[in-house]
Amino acid sequence: MTMTVGELFIALVIIALVLLMSNALRLGLPWLRRLFLPSSVIGGLILLLLGPDVIGRFTPTLFEESPGLFPAYVQESWSALPGLLINVVFAALFIGKAIPGLRTIWLRAGPQVVVGQTMAWGQYVVGLSLALLVLVPVFNMNPMVGALIEIGFEGGHGTAAGMADTFADLGFEEGADLALGLATVGIVSGVLIGTVMINIAARRGIVTPSHEEQQPDESLRDDERPSTEEFSEFKKDLVQEAGTTDPLSLHIGLVGIAIVIGWLLLSGLQWIEQMTWARDGGLEILAHVPLFPIAMIGGVIVQLCVMRFGLERHVSTRTMSRIAGTALDFTIVAALATLSLTTLGDYFLPFLLLSLAGIAWGLFVLIVIAPRVIPENWFERGIGDFGQSMGVTVTGLLLMRMADPKNKSGALESFGYKQLMFEPVVGGGLFTAAALPLIAQFGALSVLIFAALLTLGWLAFGLLYFGRMVPQRGKGRWKGK
Repeated sequence: MTMTVGELFIALVIIALVLLMSNALRLGLPWLRRLFLPSSVIGGLILLLLGPDVIGRFTPTLFEESPGLFPAYVQESWSALPGLLINVVFAALFIGKAIPGLRTIWLRAGPQVVVGQTMAWGQYVVGLSLALLVLVPVFNMNPMVGALIEIGFEGGHGTAAGMADTFADLGFEEGADLALGLATVGIVSGVLIGTVMINIAARRGIVTPSHEEQQPDESLRDDERPSTEEFSEFKKDLVQEAGTTDPLSLHIGLVGIAIVIGWLLLSGLQWIEQMTWARDGGLEILAHVPLFPIAMIGGVIVQLCVMRFGLERHVSTRTMSRIAGTALDFTIVAALATLSLTTLGDYFLPFLLLSLAGIAWGLFVLIVIAPRVIPENWFERGIGDFGQSMGVTVTGLLLMRMADPKNKSGALESFGYKQLMFEPVVGGGLFTAAALPLIAQFGALSVLIFAALLTLGWLAFGLLYFGRMVPQRGKGRWKGK
């Protein structure tokens, strides 16, 4: 790859223009808003349609050796971006957010931790079982295909895109395209199926979501009125802007420090691996682990330092979220723009089986497990875990807002605390990054047994510990009130 800085700049400008176009489309086309598709997904699909696998097959080649509407260096730049920008997303994840003690987190979010962990580890069980029983013997696929449900559904577009190099290093290049395809299926089906489930729950009296047909003007004004937290963040931003350092530069610098810390940690761990168990061609795991989950740990270290020295007033949660959100938007657009439709076509039946299996497991956890583990407001809290397990955290937040617009259940706080005990491991965390190397080294069956034990362990703990607190009548089951 020999792209210049100018060529990379052009590629970034094209993504920015497409994001602007996709936002305009969402404003002008109501059906796109009803699908709740993020602008980044719409923009990525637009560039995919204009690329070599769609329009490039039917139009004359405008650039040498580059079908479609974009030159080869733009496609190369887009291919490289996800693996770089995903580090920014995960490094910024916890910076600017208060990190409470483990006891506080557990008391508020313990049941959702159980549901989320059961959901994630179960995706490995379902995927690896499907791989060993069908996909490997029938379709002659790589056993690592069993990890794609968790990477694509629970991890989402960002994780799938960020692991492209790991797929390539392990000789499963088509896995990156399949994971991105699953992420797209997950986010669309998560919103659609989640909306259906909320309507069913409302009809059965399990939840009472507000309907906008009451007073749409009033609901709009309520949405536009800033909350106390948002107003506090706004005042904090004003204080920062009065300083000598530009606040955006300050926050980008903190993200850079987190990434450097993560790189040093990963390099140190990889050096230890090479000096010990991986010496003379031995077992290699950390050598294939990408940087982004370790950068997330770097972000936690930065935030702990900020809290230790009382610097919270200088770090804006809103600004940090915007940095991470912008990086994620560019990551998703670039990843979808370079998605290989040829690969999806070649593996259509395995792709379909993985999609159906992932959706079925998510629904099973929501309908059967969540009401037996979460003592109060199980649906409002469980639907968030379902949405997250089908694509991105935003999907979970969206579904929770639809089920409980005024957050009377406290689901948003519990969901937020759960992330601190969830993201570092699965859903794009350490095990998600290590799953492919582990399967390559130890085999799919060994990882399946490990994932099954953890799934059963979390489920048994949830049923025995939190299950005793679940009411046997009323809103604790699908029977409703």
